[in-house]
Amino acid sequence: MTELILSKYGELTLKGLNKRRFEDALVRDIKFRLAPYGGFEIERAQSALTVTPAEGADIDGMYDEMRRVFGLSAVGRAAVCEKTMEAVSEAAREYIPQFLMGKKTFKVESKRSDKSFPLKSPQISAEVGGVILDAMAHMGMPVKVNVEDPDVTVRVEIRDGHAYVSAGQERGAGGMPAGSSGRGMALLSGGIDSPVAVYMMARRGMAIECVHFESFPYTSELARRKVLELARLLCGYTGRMRVHVISVTRIQEELRKHTEEDYFTLLLRRSMMRLSCRAARNAGCGALITGESLGQVASQTLEAITVTNAAASLPVLRPCVGMDKDEIITVSRKIGTFETSILPYEDCCTVFTPAHPKTRPEPEKVLAQEAKLDMAALENEAMSAVMRYDIVSGTVIETLEGVPEKDYGAILAEKGEQK
Repeated sequence: MTELILSKYGELTLKGLNKRRFEDALVRDIKFRLAPYGGFEIERAQSALTVTPAEGADIDGMYDEMRRVFGLSAVGRAAVCEKTMEAVSEAAREYIPQFLMGKKTFKVESKRSDKSFPLKSPQISAEVGGVILDAMAHMGMPVKVNVEDPDVTVRVEIRDGHAYVSAGQERGAGGMPAGSSGRGMALLSGGIDSPVAVYMMARRGMAIECVHFESFPYTSELARRKVLELARLLCGYTGRMRVHVISVTRIQEELRKHTEEDYFTLLLRRSMMRLSCRAARNAGCGALITGESLGQVASQTLEAITVTNAAASLPVLRPCVGMDKDEIITVSRKIGTFETSILPYEDCCTVFTPAHPKTRPEPEKVLAQEAKLDMAALENEAMSAVMRYDIVSGTVIETLEGVPEKDYGAILAEKGEQK
């Protein structure tokens, strides 16, 4: 008997003649994500995919990783055996009792994809259920069958090549395979919203790179590390990510000197849009991604979004635009970024914040303010000093020279003690 990971496709099953392309993208992502855990073989058939670990491979690590792979609707560990009732019964007898320890009830569900198999699904379930009852009774841990509300659901699948016996599956990450929907450049601020936007677009199959704007020395090195930590956490879903860090200190200082205070935030955001588009084009990305939610802050009114959008030369995707803060926080907690997002390190948008920012700006007046500066020259200067950090499998490849290490676990523990 061999234990493997059995996963089911999600939306891929609806792709018709294009299905193969999405399957190939899914397999490429899985191969990359599972490589650190040891050798394995991948097989795909009948809208399912199996990963069979090699001897000595870390199946626990592989399983945990597979649960976060976009494109899979369900993931479970299963015993694979020959497609005979004798082999299925033996696999159930050996494999299933470990999952019933401390449980009181179970039921068996069977699916017979291979219609040539001599028993029908109800008959398979009945026979396997009897085997399990006998095995548990023999071990001195009797259980009962409960078809309405069981503690454990045992599944038997008779497929074209093999039979599989499992003790339930978990929901997969869903969505579309990484890279199957193009590339996007996300504006990663360090707040709660932008990591959620990254997750949501990655779940739709976009390969993601990020751009972060800093204002050193008004913002600290720890603020940058916070953003890199958010990117590392997001790599639990994306597998890899590049973060482009651009300083807008000089742009902010010049805007503060030469433009009216009320327009400062809008002019800065327009500049960030242009810089993001340049970084995106250099990286081969076809769209920008932001965490904006309509009406959440002064710069996210419809009029303000219209003005900032006009500065972008690429489509701007806003997956959070119709969500309220509670909904965004719920997703943030789910994906594990919330506690890092609320660490008290400033970002560039909090520097020189106007007391009364324009919420209903007129495009002509915004352009008139912008014309007071040579924005092209300032942005060329900013782009000449871009820093890049590659994060692969949760590790920052490029080191930050001269920056003291910070234990984020200690920071979170300290915050927890203060609550």
